[in-house]
Amino acid sequence: MKKLFLILALVMGAVSAFAQETEGDLYHGLTRKLTFDRMIPPYGLEVTYDKTVHIIFPAAVKYVDLGSPNLIAGKADGAENVIRVKSTVKGFRDETNISVITESGCFYTFNVKYADEPLILNVEMKDFIHDGSDVNRPNNALEIYLKELGSESPKLVHLINSSIHKENKRHVKHIGSKAFGIQYLLKGVYTHNGLLYFHTQIRNTSNVPFNVDFVTFKIVDKKVMKRTAVQEQVIFPLRAYNYVTEVAGKKDGRTVFTFDKFTIPEDKMLVVELNEKSGGRHQSFTVECEDIVRARVINELKVR
Repeated sequence: MKKLFLILALVMGAVSAFAQETEGDLYHGLTRKLTFDRMIPPYGLEVTYDKTVHIIFPAAVKYVDLGSPNLIAGKADGAENVIRVKSTVKGFRDETNISVITESGCFYTFNVKYADEPLILNVEMKDFIHDGSDVNRPNNALEIYLKELGSESPKLVHLINSSIHKENKRHVKHIGSKAFGIQYLLKGVYTHNGLLYFHTQIRNTSNVPFNVDFVTFKIVDKKVMKRTAVQEQVIFPLRAYNYVTEVAGKKDGRTVFTFDKFTIPEDKMLVVELNEKSGGRHQSFTVECEDIVRARVINELKVR
């Protein structure tokens, strides 16, 4: 009888230990328990089968993860900061989740459940900023680093762009072009932590609005022999802060472009081209290597 009780005790102990391990209460090795101050609180989101839920973010979406095949999501056509979400099956019962990372380095998370008639179909997310205190934790975190920006924080890049734009000083006074009542200027070149910032301005002294079609940055040879193919290297901005698409008559507009660090060989130059949409008032100016290496170092932010 004692042996029977001993066997039952061992079996019950093993069952109890297995139950604890499967419930996540038992960890192997040295661990620390996650506390609530480490948690990013999720939003609650309802979806349905016959209607689409749209979520509008304050920055372009870079990453979306769905916790279940019961959901389908994707960027809205023609928009970088809007995702559409709906259910792939009717009436799924288990709660799931969605995680989103935006270009500004913000992380959003949603707990998702099914509803026949969702209370909210169109959601606008605010751009919260975490001030570091325990009592003011927003539902998005600003510590995410994006590969394209290297070791620079997306939030810091945004603040630098904003600082340059607000300061609005012309440190470069010899680079620009002017024709047909349109003036295109390079007001300053800045650098910080391996990134370059170009502050540009469009002035429209005419009465006719100027609509921007596109802006290109390309490195070309200074001297091109006849019958020789032109070698061009296009440089793509990582960010365009306050990107100007239209400048009304007698007005001006400014944009700050962010680039990965680059330099220009002695026999080449950077050509910046501004093209007018449905018009011919195109502008262009050139930047030499010495203009890049003389970029102003950003040591202090002046952002209010």
